[in-house]
Amino acid sequence: MIKREKRRYLALKAVSEQALGKEAVLDAIQSSVCRLFGEYGASKTKIKLIKEVPEKSHLVIRCSHLMLQEVRASIASTVEINGKPAVIHVVGVSGTLKALAKKT
Repeated sequence: MIKREKRRYLALKAVSEQALGKEAVLDAIQSSVCRLFGEYGASKTKIKLIKEVPEKSHLVIRCSHLMLQEVRASIASTVEINGKPAVIHVVGVSGTLKALAKKT
């Protein structure tokens, strides 16, 4: 029997002097993952943008539960987005979107 892959959902908040689009933040995270862990490591993370919560200025991304620590390290090492200084904070992590909404 094939087991389905477990996932983790991360609520992120990007802070910058400029307005940031969700695609720019996701591209910065993916390039950081590639820089730290290579293309093979980036393919194992399976990062995907789930939704944007504009009222809280949060983004929700999904990744593999096995690569959660690597994704968090990549997010912490992101220091610029679109060539401008920026930082991304992890607001919460959960196994379901419902629980993540309660945490944030």
